[in-house]
Formats: sequence, structure tokens, C-alpha cells
Amino acid sequence: MAFHIVLVEPEIPANTGNISRTCAATGTYLHLVRPLGFSTDDKTLKRAGLDYWHSVKLEYHDSFDEVKEKYAGSRFFFATTKTDKRYTDFEFRDGDFFVFGRETKGLPPEILEAHPGQTMRMPMSDAVRSLNLSNSAAIILFEALRQNDFPGLR
Repeated sequence: MAFHIVLVEPEIPANTGNISRTCAATGTYLHLVRPLGFSTDDKTLKRAGLDYWHSVKLEYHDSFDEVKEKYAGSRFFFATTKTDKRYTDFEFRDGDFFVFGRETKGLPPEILEAHPGQTMRMPMSDAVRSLNLSNSAAIILFEALRQNDFPGLR
């Protein structure tokens, strides 16, 4: 098993590239839900992921519903600024999915409304709207890895 990061309609290639590198380093699966705001041939995407793309367990999906259907029975957690629950309020298990939305808009309201008990946020000041997507994904993933004693990592 491993953790999963799902990016729903990501817009910025450098963020996706950075997240892919984090996934390669941790054995985490990366799921990209179309439409993407960039071409997967984008040199910024490739540069951010460096030469680790061959180590990324990558899947493309045409919708978030496709992800949910393929991985029915799995636990999903949704990162948003629109909840009171902190990511540290959850106990994560190997195989969990962490879902993130677009950099400019976050996750669609219908996804958040369908999963109210599984939404989480990171504490931050009111000086910004949100943290960077790649930083947010790394923070939540490493909390899950920490809770599980960093399985398979040295």
C-alpha cells in the first residue's frame, strides 16, 4: 500500500512537478484529474520534477468521480480553507487519498459538500488566502507518513 495525492484540475506546472518529486521520494501515488492547466510536455513541469518522473506512480483521470469509482472503499480527505478541522485532527492510514483542488479556486463546492466529515485545513494567518499547493501537499503527506512511522522510508 501507499498514500495517494489527487490533484483536481491543477493549473501550475511547477506545483505539479514539485509534488511529483515528493511522490517519487515517498512512494506516493499521484493522480491528475483533467483538465490540466498545462501540457504534460511542459518544460516547467519536467524541470520541477527533475529526472524523477520515471519513479512517479502516476495515473490520469477524466474526472474526480472516476477516481472515486476506481478506488471505491478507500478513504479520501479533502484539503480546503473552508472548514474548521485541521489536518492534524485526523488519524491517517496507509492507502489514504489526499485530494487538492486548483491553485486559484480550490476544490469545487460539490466535492466539499459531498464529504463534509473529511475536509481539512492548515492553520495560517489571514495575510494570505492559502498556502502553495506543493507545500500543502507535502505538509499533509508528511504528517500522514509520520503518523504511520514513515513506512518504507529510511
